[in-house]
Amino acid sequence: MPEVQIRPAVATDVTALMSIDHSCQTDYVWQMDVQREETQTTVFFREIRLPRSVTISYPRPVAALSESWSRRSGVLIALVGGTVVGYVRMNDTNIPHTALLTDIVVSPRYRRQGIATTLVLAAQTWAVNRKNNRMMMEMTTKNVPAIRLAQKLGFDFSGYNVAYYETQDIALFFARSIG
Repeated sequence: MPEVQIRPAVATDVTALMSIDHSCQTDYVWQMDVQREETQTTVFFREIRLPRSVTISYPRPVAALSESWSRRSGVLIALVGGTVVGYVRMNDTNIPHTALLTDIVVSPRYRRQGIATTLVLAAQTWAVNRKNNRMMMEMTTKNVPAIRLAQKLGFDFSGYNVAYYETQDIALFFARSIG
């Protein structure tokens, strides 16, 4: 794993954050199935293998990052050799005592090297220092690499929201206690 430095983002970092390729590759998706009966509705997700690898577009407009980055409670960036290689955006003002990680992005060249894990752990320290006792991660059903990261770090599936993003994709939420 490369030596990674984590620090809070500043306004001059936004251009570098926007230039990172936000898409991801996957061979799997989480498919939502709904079964309705007279007195109950059951929803479940199952991981399915796609017939071929696909590139998943980012569910938010990257161009809007420059307008919205300051509306988050915090943004941490990852640097390798002084170069910005990733970031995580956090918000702890919407859900009591909970830090919501809304974006975890790592440059494709640096993926699968522990940088996203380092960002999540740094976000956890940030959240604990702000007196949060729970952390939640958000991702689309198509972003299986993020789902697997959440599971690897001990997050449990905690819910979903249909048509959550501007792309109308489903958001999945994974959460765990911290502190």
